[in-house]
Amino acid sequence: MAPVGGTTVQDHVALAEIELCGELIIAASAAHERLSLESIDEVLRVAEERRGDTA
Repeated sequence: MAPVGGTTVQDHVALAEIELCGELIIAASAAHERLSLESIDEVLRVAEERRGDTA
């Protein structure tokens, strides 16, 4: 049952994970072959995380 008064709770980590998952699904559906590990890392911005980039 939803709380009365329209109060919503947002889990920002979960929302970010859902967004990344969606981007990965889009990339996989657009690819003509299986995505390489490097392609997956690029979609998930793994290298940026390691460097500390936020762009």
